[in-house]
Amino acid sequence: MEASRAPHLTHHLSTIENVETDSRRRTSPGNFTFTQKLTLAIVPRLVWALLTAVGHTWRFEVLAEEGVTPAFHGFTPAREIYCFWHQCVLACAFYYRRTNATILISHSFDGELITRTLELFGYRAVRGSSSRRGHEGLLALRRVLDEGRPAIFTADGPRGPVFRAKMGPVKLAQLTGAPIGAFHLQPQHAWTLSSWDRFQIPMPFTRIAVSWGLWTMVSEEATAEELVPLRGQLDVALDRARERAIAHLGMKTS
Repeated sequence: MEASRAPHLTHHLSTIENVETDSRRRTSPGNFTFTQKLTLAIVPRLVWALLTAVGHTWRFEVLAEEGVTPAFHGFTPAREIYCFWHQCVLACAFYYRRTNATILISHSFDGELITRTLELFGYRAVRGSSSRRGHEGLLALRRVLDEGRPAIFTADGPRGPVFRAKMGPVKLAQLTGAPIGAFHLQPQHAWTLSSWDRFQIPMPFTRIAVSWGLWTMVSEEATAEELVPLRGQLDVALDRARERAIAHLGMKTS
């Protein structure tokens, strides 16, 4: 290794260790009120039980763009980055359970609640944000990819705007050379909340289209200016996956 690069690498490794230590400190039980602790003890298992029971009634139908090999339930993920819109978190959490994929989740009480719930479905979490402490979060996810495991982003999370990907997945792809897969899970019948993401709760026994879009490839040599249109390319892939799922189910685009 060149001597000039060694301090840079050491700094990055130290940063990863610091963010993991900071993550444990921020999410330690002492940081929460009694009510929050009680919620954390009860709600994740309740959500897991309900989602598991209802999820087994859902009927999944997989489709993909021409030339794209879709990932089915039970697949073994590789060193890849996966993105989906925030509104379909529930369906995604159930369908791709037990993949040991790692997702970036914010430092907050809500983030802790989500983390504990997803862990029951076999996911792992890196604590960070696309808007705050994002650099450290990306470094931690880079280590996940370097270990041969997949990373997941809710592309428009955690606060939107809806259906617009953040730059995080593209920057991570640039850091690692990993490809970005885009998919969307669309229920035919769902309760849609009046939240920023139009969050969807699939109804029991509904059909759900699992739609895969084109992969986004990012060169490790890409400049900052070149990353912007690549984010747009990811937007298009995610939107196409969503639109194809809606069309497959005979629904109207909202």
